Amino acid sequence: MNARIIEVRDLRKRFRAKQKQAGLRGSFTALVRPEFREIEAVSGISFDVNPGERIAFIGPNGAGKSTTIKMLTGILTPTSGSIRCAGYDPSRERKKLAHSIGTVFGQKSQLWYHLPAVDTYELFAKIYEIPRVQYRERLGYLVEAFEIAPFLATPVRKLSLGERMRCEIVASLLHRPSILFLDEPTIGLDVVAKLGIREVIRELNEREGVTIFLTSHDAGDIESLAERTMVVNHGRLMFDGATEAFRAQFISTKTVELHLEEDTHAFACRVGTVTQKSKHSITIELAADAKSEAIEELLSYTVEHFTVRDINIFEPPMEEIIRRMYAQVPKWHTTNDRSVDTTPEPIPLIS
Repeated sequence: MNARIIEVRDLRKRFRAKQKQAGLRGSFTALVRPEFREIEAVSGISFDVNPGERIAFIGPNGAGKSTTIKMLTGILTPTSGSIRCAGYDPSRERKKLAHSIGTVFGQKSQLWYHLPAVDTYELFAKIYEIPRVQYRERLGYLVEAFEIAPFLATPVRKLSLGERMRCEIVASLLHRPSILFLDEPTIGLDVVAKLGIREVIRELNEREGVTIFLTSHDAGDIESLAERTMVVNHGRLMFDGATEAFRAQFISTKTVELHLEEDTHAFACRVGTVTQKSKHSITIELAADAKSEAIEELLSYTVEHFTVRDINIFEPPMEEIIRRMYAQVPKWHTTNDRSVDTTPEPIPLIS
């Protein structure tokens, strides 16, 4: 049996896009004799994933993440290169592959909108030909793990976003997939909902050995769920290594935003560096590896001297992390022995 659950070799995907032409005449010409340009969304990516790994596959918007996932799941056919996912060629054996993977897209539901989630589960049990006893046992475990029993019979349209996302993940796990693809699974969720989903996903990974392939712009998702991080930009693999190494090298700051009832002119805590200040708000930058005592000191001082309306803590946006990578990394990293491009030229980020 092959030790790797995903194998990707020199994967490329090109699209043809119509050229826009200025002016009325240009619009007419484009309609009658359209000109096309070729866009390479994925540019020769290669990587391997072992069973049970937790992978973060990240990058700015337009980097090629979604295109890569669509090729891994068989939705798109590669222009060139090869993929083996759970032992299958996704574009040629998509139906067989479907029994080995689960997918969760944060902005696209697989649940019937006007029906309770349990009705979708019943349908999925028939589609995946899950024996009735096994289905009942599996559903019972997932319902308890994700704590969805109180709203299992509630129409999906009446669920909160956090409740719906938990139901979405349950739907993707009913058939016991060996790989779970998660595309922005916590987008729009509150802190409590995010923590709950992350905890159960980690538990499933540890208990059942499910391989987790995650895309997210939330640094908390990456730090909580991923042991390994791959960063792509303009369709190229820029970094492939341990998440801890990625965090230490590129996430150097975090920002604390305080909203206060009182005027901030008297704010005198010496923890961190004040980067912005208005009458009732103050923004403080801390080192990403700041000890918990420093953060506790900042919050204790604030609560003791002011009435706090709100507190937000942010990691740098992914675009900023990518910029730092171009500035700091002399060559692209990989976790395997295959050579990759070195000394990449700075490329303007996609806005």
